[in-house]
Amino acid sequence: MFDIITFGSATRDTFLKLKQGNYGVVEDNKFLTGKGFCFSSGSKIEIEEMVVSTGGGGTNTAATFAKQGFKVTYVGKIGKDKRGEALIEELKKLGIDTRFIKKDKDRATAYSVVFASSGRGTILVYRGACHFLTQKEIPFKKLKAKWFYLAPLKERLIKSFGPLVEFAKKNNIKVMANLGNSQINLKKRELKPILAKIDILNLNQEESSLLTGVPFHKEKKLFKKLDDMIKGIAIMTKAEKGVIVSDGKYLWSASSPFVKIADFTGAGDAFGSGFLSGFIKTNDISFAIQLGITNSISCIQKIGAKNGLLKGSKKKELSKIRVKKRKL
Repeated sequence: MFDIITFGSATRDTFLKLKQGNYGVVEDNKFLTGKGFCFSSGSKIEIEEMVVSTGGGGTNTAATFAKQGFKVTYVGKIGKDKRGEALIEELKKLGIDTRFIKKDKDRATAYSVVFASSGRGTILVYRGACHFLTQKEIPFKKLKAKWFYLAPLKERLIKSFGPLVEFAKKNNIKVMANLGNSQINLKKRELKPILAKIDILNLNQEESSLLTGVPFHKEKKLFKKLDDMIKGIAIMTKAEKGVIVSDGKYLWSASSPFVKIADFTGAGDAFGSGFLSGFIKTNDISFAIQLGITNSISCIQKIGAKNGLLKGSKKKELSKIRVKKRKL
């Protein structure tokens, strides 16, 4: 039996650290964030540093669980290609079981190119094979675990969201889910019964607001609505501002300490998997928050989603995270 089984994306990532002065920043409302990178047309753009690693919510979270000493496997899909082989090799080195990874003959392994600059990056994404794992390809009869961790699911993989949660509940497997927009945008009559079976729900501010219809700054009202949707623990991450967590009776909150950022990629996965690791170890929300934030800030100090993840629990580092508790 596994302690945790993870589901979600698996990618091969190339991080390109750009030299200052070799690019510009354009402010324009046409961009989703209001800003965009600008390169000189027809020119060669020098790269200061290049890092090749693996990414994706399914494998990033599995990496944390393995480093925290849990027996973990990843259920997913890659292409039948060199990138897929490299991904499996890296997972094995991390101590992650790979027996349930399927290989797609028609689609290549998902791939990303990250233009990194001062921690914030622009990512070019090829979705690839991981999002096309079908329900028939999931070996349900062999999935024996204490927990499922569901990273954001897209494309065909989203069709397995409900069946995975239903299977878990029928087999006494607890579920932590980090929902993406594709899951949140499911029809309410489909999403509502799924949410009711989730033990820990992990969302960022925008996702929390989208799911509840409540502005994220109205935290008490937002969490009361979330608590009506799920019977377990609800988490809202707030990027550099930290996190707030509810168990339906109390709210726990903590801020993130300032650190020098190399790359934000994988920060959300690092927090979610760190939180669950801490919660499994102690059944204590305060400790889970401390481990989640510490794992996340350790992650962002190195380029790549897995390179900075914590191995074990460093009490000295965890004690720097002050957690406040108040009634909801």
